[in-house]
Amino acid sequence: MTVTINAPTNVLGVTGWSGAGKTTLLTKLIPNLTGRGLKVSTIKHAHHTFDVDKPGKDSHRHREAGATEVLIGSAARWALMHENRDEAEPGLEALLAHMTPVDLILVEGFKAEGHKKLEVHRQGLDKPLLCRDDGSFIALAANYRPDGPDLAVPLLDLDDVAAIGDFVVEFCRTRRST
Repeated sequence: MTVTINAPTNVLGVTGWSGAGKTTLLTKLIPNLTGRGLKVSTIKHAHHTFDVDKPGKDSHRHREAGATEVLIGSAARWALMHENRDEAEPGLEALLAHMTPVDLILVEGFKAEGHKKLEVHRQGLDKPLLCRDDGSFIALAANYRPDGPDLAVPLLDLDDVAAIGDFVVEFCRTRRST
């Protein structure tokens, strides 16, 4: 079944504490959504220095020589690497400006930003639920039923990717989340 989304690119965060299963969920959710005909892109926040280039390669040598941006392209893909150098780390909005319009951009991390988010939480994580104190969360995907006060957001079964996919499709149909 192909889903039609008539809104500009939607942005939905998949956020939670380290070890909650964000990446695991995304690697299952992305094929579920693309299988429905949605065009999906992702942004992943890294808390550390990372490199997508390899030392010794020409593109790496260009960056090391001081280039601010290096674009490398082939028949299979292209990648633009931008060195922040003395610039501050860009926020989510600045990164989104570089993305090609699609039906949905799933954002892993960036939990302090104000975009709409789905929290991922696991039993035994020993960390508080973020969705209890932050109005930007629209749902909780968990593998247990949380104790304490009632949730102000829907509870989704973390192991039911199809149901989470249904929720995300409905989100895309009815909301623009940026």
